[in-house]
Amino acid sequence: MKLTQQNTWLTTILGQYLLQKEQQMYDAAVGDIFGFNAVQLGLSQMDTLRNSRIPHILHVGNNAGEVLCESDYLPFAESCIDLICLPHVLEFSENPHQTLREAERILVPEGYLILTGFNPISAWGVKQVLRRDKQLDKSYPWHGHFFTLSRIKDWLALLGLEYVSGQMHCYEPPINNQQWLNRFAWMDKLGSRWWPMMGGVYFIVAKKRVVNMHLLKPNWKKNSLKSRLAVTSPQRTKPHQQQKAEKK
Repeated sequence: MKLTQQNTWLTTILGQYLLQKEQQMYDAAVGDIFGFNAVQLGLSQMDTLRNSRIPHILHVGNNAGEVLCESDYLPFAESCIDLICLPHVLEFSENPHQTLREAERILVPEGYLILTGFNPISAWGVKQVLRRDKQLDKSYPWHGHFFTLSRIKDWLALLGLEYVSGQMHCYEPPINNQQWLNRFAWMDKLGSRWWPMMGGVYFIVAKKRVVNMHLLKPNWKKNSLKSRLAVTSPQRTKPHQQQKAEKK
């Protein structure tokens, strides 16, 4: 039921507007990330990894032809994925923090996580609240849980994922009408300058950091070397001891 609603909404004018904007963001980001294995989790209507240079790519979700699993329990070994993309996965996960924890688990050290989410502090968030008040919250995507950017950053930090970069997009009001979207196109051009934190969608790039080990090095200071040599050097006899030895 949920997948049917998602597929239907993404074919609408507003859904196509969203996919177009996000496809551009992913295309620009994944091209500079290298490795051996990459995974896209969810939103199969968009290929977030089509511009990736990583040779082995997997799509994970609940659609035919994908690796079937839930987002909070991924069927991959620890530290085996170089890049994982989560397009609008956290909003619709039953356990979003566990989903992020799983993503961190399968990432190699210095591996990358890229995710997109709906910003509740935007016109998109306002529309979600209004639809909930009218008891229309069962439709996609308004039934999801929109998390603020600050909360996502906190979760990333707790899991040892360093926030590398981020940006906002989709400043136009979420109107499912092409003519009105065209009229408000100027908001997309000026949004990042005049109201940067009020975009409908945030785009985050994070990196898995591993604390470096500190090796204990031997102390090769000169003073220490001299003190050791002084202990092993032979002791000289005193003058009066030498005279007694000659008389005998």
